[in-house]
Amino acid sequence: MSFNQRETLSIHIGQAGIQIGSELWKLYSIEHGISASGKLENHGDACTETGRNTFFEETNREKFVPRSIFIDTEPSIIDELRRCDYRELYNPNYLFSGKEDSANNFVRGYHTLGRVLIESVNEKIRQIIEHTNNLQGFFLYHSFGGGTGSGFSAKLLETLVDDYPRLTKLQVAIHPAPSISSTIVEPYNSVLTTHSTLDQVDCAFMFDNQAMYDIMRDKVCIEQPTYAHLNRLMSQVLSGITASLRFNGSLNVDLDDFQTNLVPFPRIHFPIASYAPVMNATKETYEPATVSDITQQVFDSSNLMMKCDLTVGKFMACCLLYRGDVVAKDINSAIQSIKNQRMIQFVDWCPTGFKIGNNNKPPVSVPHSELSSCVRGVSMLAATTAIQGVFGALNRKFDMMYHKRAFLHWYLDEGMELYEFDEARTNLAVLEKDYEEVNIDL
Repeated sequence: MSFNQRETLSIHIGQAGIQIGSELWKLYSIEHGISASGKLENHGDACTETGRNTFFEETNREKFVPRSIFIDTEPSIIDELRRCDYRELYNPNYLFSGKEDSANNFVRGYHTLGRVLIESVNEKIRQIIEHTNNLQGFFLYHSFGGGTGSGFSAKLLETLVDDYPRLTKLQVAIHPAPSISSTIVEPYNSVLTTHSTLDQVDCAFMFDNQAMYDIMRDKVCIEQPTYAHLNRLMSQVLSGITASLRFNGSLNVDLDDFQTNLVPFPRIHFPIASYAPVMNATKETYEPATVSDITQQVFDSSNLMMKCDLTVGKFMACCLLYRGDVVAKDINSAIQSIKNQRMIQFVDWCPTGFKIGNNNKPPVSVPHSELSSCVRGVSMLAATTAIQGVFGALNRKFDMMYHKRAFLHWYLDEGMELYEFDEARTNLAVLEKDYEEVNIDL
């Protein structure tokens, strides 16, 4: 089949988004045979070369640079990127930082500092888009809990919707974990950013640090995983999700296919991700995983990238993206086994619900990584009503603090009004209700 090149633009916002990007572009570069300086190490076949341009831009000097922009309201994390091993890979014109921290405050990222940076950032985005031939959409990487990740992401999405209404907008979001918090006011920031972006994002892939921490500890045998370990795991999942955009395959999934197959209603656009196999690099020789094995594993709650119990909800859609040494016969057999075991339940108005992708490129891992690179792997994106519990837990945390008006003065001092909190919380309550109604049998 011919490989139809359509470019994407990746936008990394705040500390979490930038650190995810650092690991992700390292992995993409290795997969496409690009060195840390951006030079092509091996030319590969024609379809690989074409697919390379989906995420990378080739300069006049035969150097490949990520088609991405990195944004933070303060300079320290961007400075780390400028000093890392892959510093020559990035275009320095698209490493963008302000001078002042958002202080974990949505309003500072959205209004106080956001309005200072937004025009310059939009101009950089326009410059990147001018060098594309057929841009299909945006990937936005950020956290819901931080000040820049929540506030500036919401601000930027508003302008992207106004300027590029027809292009797909996908979030890759770190959602607050159930019992691990990096900042006290995460519930405020998360409710506010979910409310602000709910009508602007086409699809949001959800991750939480606690789920990824447990996977790295229990399956990869790392006693105390760091953020670098978590970002490496997340990169493997995202690489699997985007492989069909970058490499040839017998059943490729386009960017538009994600929202078409995973978003049954516009507001219900929060699929949960899962990946298999996840194992320590020392075990890959001794534990080869069959297609049936890895398919079973992605439906296990211990492999989910969010703390969520799949047994308490129903599936509305499920996208299984295979890569590597996988044939259609084995996929069909594995899915039939899942159906026969009744491991999952679909809503009655969508009884089949499976979307399949099959890509020839096997998974790889970065050098010296603790994660195994196997001959085959699978990423799952599941639209399930089980995520209602995640939003319910977030809303309860918000309510507990808001009832006492705790920490509100930091937001009010930046110009926010109390009614804005009430509006955001009401919208999240309606979102919970949306999932509840979908779960009811006809």
